[in-house]
Amino acid sequence: MPLGIVLLNLMSNIRLIFGFHAITSRLRQNPSSVKEIFLDSSRRDQRARDLIKLTESQKIHLILCDGARLSAMSGGTSHQGVAANIDTTCNHIDIEDVLETLTEPALFLILDGVQDPHNLGACLRVADAFGVHAVVAPKNRSVGLTASVYKVASGAADSIPYISVTNLTRTLRKLKEYGVWILGTDVNANANSNLQFAKINGPVAWVLGAEGGGMRRLTRETCDQLISIPMLGSVESLNVSVSAGICLFETYRQRMSRER
Repeated sequence: MPLGIVLLNLMSNIRLIFGFHAITSRLRQNPSSVKEIFLDSSRRDQRARDLIKLTESQKIHLILCDGARLSAMSGGTSHQGVAANIDTTCNHIDIEDVLETLTEPALFLILDGVQDPHNLGACLRVADAFGVHAVVAPKNRSVGLTASVYKVASGAADSIPYISVTNLTRTLRKLKEYGVWILGTDVNANANSNLQFAKINGPVAWVLGAEGGGMRRLTRETCDQLISIPMLGSVESLNVSVSAGICLFETYRQRMSRER
């Protein structure tokens, strides 16, 4: 293969990601994928100091620069004063890689058979917004990370670990072994399991089913608790990414209220 094509292929595998959460997670879970980090030299806060320490421990090249350079790199995307070049060919990680590197209560989004690329892309964006540690889906009943998913996700497909698993039920049981509470969304859950009354504590994985059909039977039976989202209108269900946003926001809200 000509050298020019080889170099072009290598360059096409490099993507920029932004934000402290996304980059810190990468450094802990998949450091070999991080090629270099750009940090706003004016940042003197604890998050910046922690990132510098973690970067040095992983022996990653750190480049101090000004905010204008980061803004130009991000093209208008919020960057929080930090960016990183990552190699997408080094993206493979396992659920244990995530669980064993966490320094805070786990938060997972499990998608059981979401096959619409726009829905998956939107779910990845929602997951990124609320600090999800990984999105998990079965290999044989999911759209996977297609070009359309990358476009809709607007960068979240690179910042959030996406883990394809052979057996979703077995993965849910593995999460339980690590103390993760499995919450499934179900419009038919009883009135006492309404989201507005749910107490969301500790490590959590939210499970959402496919468009139309919802969760499969084994997936539903493996959940620790089924939760319904309160709805006042005439429609019977919500788009999966909308449901994910509601559930993840409520998780975030309850966690923040306990920290005050």
